[in-house]
Amino acid sequence: MSQFHITRPEIAAGTLIDNRYIIQKLLGQGGLGRTYLAFDTRRFDEPCVLKEFAPIGTGESGLEQYRNLFKREAKILHQLQHPQIPKFLACFEGDGRLFLVQEYVDGKTYSRLLGELQRQGRNFSEDEVIQWLKNLLPVLEYVHQHNIIHRDISPDNIMLPTGKDLPVLIDFGVGKQIADVNEGRSSNHQVTFVGKMSLVGKVGYAPREQISLGLCSPSSDLYALGVTAIVLLTGRDPSLLMDQYSLEWNWRYYTYVTDSFAQVLDQMLADRPNKRYQTAKEVITDLQRIGEPQVAMSPAIMFDDLPATVFNPEFQAMSAISQSYNQPGETIFSSLSSPTSPQTGRIEQQQPSLQPAFIKSCHQGLAYHIGPMANVIIEEILDENPYISPEQFIELIARQIPDFQAAIEFRKRLFS
Repeated sequence: MSQFHITRPEIAAGTLIDNRYIIQKLLGQGGLGRTYLAFDTRRFDEPCVLKEFAPIGTGESGLEQYRNLFKREAKILHQLQHPQIPKFLACFEGDGRLFLVQEYVDGKTYSRLLGELQRQGRNFSEDEVIQWLKNLLPVLEYVHQHNIIHRDISPDNIMLPTGKDLPVLIDFGVGKQIADVNEGRSSNHQVTFVGKMSLVGKVGYAPREQISLGLCSPSSDLYALGVTAIVLLTGRDPSLLMDQYSLEWNWRYYTYVTDSFAQVLDQMLADRPNKRYQTAKEVITDLQRIGEPQVAMSPAIMFDDLPATVFNPEFQAMSAISQSYNQPGETIFSSLSSPTSPQTGRIEQQQPSLQPAFIKSCHQGLAYHIGPMANVIIEEILDENPYISPEQFIELIARQIPDFQAAIEFRKRLFS
């Protein structure tokens, strides 16, 4: 059996590999090796991707183990026959190195596409991201049905081929069979980091259990796909979309989407794996329901979840009255029916009530623009206007936002 070395230098452009592939340029480098663009001289110089499998930082004792990983990856890629996954073409060992050959996708990554949109002054829209998810989720469903987890989903690893409409999922270099997730794992298992990239996923995109423990499941891929979706919507890095103290996602502050779509994304982004979607099909089902007419229900909310500034006797009394009068099926702008007047026997004019969830949403939106003073302003408005309508409440709050355009967006979001 021939030997291969993990410290080999980068292959220079123009080098002929296996008496067949001419290296054109380096496409990327990670913890498992390098990726090159090459021409296949036996197929009329057709472009292809040559992946050099050479793990970093492993001694001689680990060579055989990684040779077995190489063989297993080749078998995994050979299973995948999907139009939105690059075709596996060949594998070989040459010049003391291990190589995989895959179809070359001529197109742009979604990182690049997002950058192009931002230079035009915008990000991907809600409709665009919903359609993008609908196009990609069947690919993940197919992959997971083959007991394979991608483990490295991000805008860099999803491409739009030139002249085509469907995105392509690339770089299964850290793909792994579900059955092998815990195989051979021990207390001294280590993860090698290369920049922001580790052998178990990309920091910011991979869920906590994957980064910390190397544990993966289909929900891990769905989490990473959800992170990629909010990055396309907001144009911001994941580190800027998560609260650095609570580690909760705050992506809603940076974009406006319908609540039904936001709920889908939030479930994809749940920190605990058992709280996420478990299959791509479940996500597809919920995305297909977006836009369908539904009976609006007031969201359940616990007082412990509310800001401390609205947890006072007056607010509790208003909430108790609201809960006693509101019937299932009423919206967040539902009204309270006043009691019958003893003098006239007629029903008095109905007064609108503000649901706790609505107040909390207004508070969060205002706090984003003006900071802690939002607490005081919300309390004052509620104290001075006990029977204020939702429309009036929003208007009074919007007047506190100094930026005119931001105030308009604030109104649009809460009235949508």
